[in-house]
Amino acid sequence: MIPKGDFEAEMERRLGGARRVAFVGIGDELQPRDRLGMLAAREIDALHLKDVRVFLAGSVPESFTAPIRRLRPDHVILLDAADMGLRPGTVDVIDASRVQGTRLSTHALPLSVVIEYLEAVVKVPVTLIGIQPDLAHGGPAPTPAEGAGITRTVACAHRCLSDRPRTTAGPSVRVPYV
Repeated sequence: MIPKGDFEAEMERRLGGARRVAFVGIGDELQPRDRLGMLAAREIDALHLKDVRVFLAGSVPESFTAPIRRLRPDHVILLDAADMGLRPGTVDVIDASRVQGTRLSTHALPLSVVIEYLEAVVKVPVTLIGIQPDLAHGGPAPTPAEGAGITRTVACAHRCLSDRPRTTAGPSVRVPYV
C-alpha cells in the first residue's frame, strides 16, 4: 500500500510516458460490495480520453487478456472493489503480492494470475487500483463514501491522461454475462 494521500502522485509516476492505456473494470455490478471497479471504469470510459481503452470485464477479467494483448498498451490499470480494511471509499494501489487477501468477487481465475500473465505476455506494467467498499451497505446505489472513491479514481485518470499525444485506442469492450 502506498502512503496515505499519495495515490495521485503514485499514479502520475506510474503513467508517466504511457501513450496507450487499458483500463479493466472488474466486479459484479449486481453485488453492491463488488461493483465499484465496474462503476469507475464506466465513468472513465465516458470521459473519452484519447488512447484510453476501457474493458468492462465484470467477473471474468481473464477473458480480456487477448484483446488487451492485441491493443498493445503501454500500461494496464485494473479497477476493482477491494476489502483493504480501510474507510469506505478509500482508493489505493494494491501490490500484486497482496491480491489474494483483497478480492471480493468470485471469478474462477485468481486476479494475481491475470496480473502475472499480463505482465509476462503483454510485457507492460499492470497496476491494480482498489476501492474500499462499504461492507455494511448493500443498497442499490453506492454510498456517498463509495461515490467519492469512484470520483477520486476517475479524476485521477483524467488528470494523468488527458494531455497526451494521440495514437489510436478504440471503443470499450464488454462481454455479456453468461
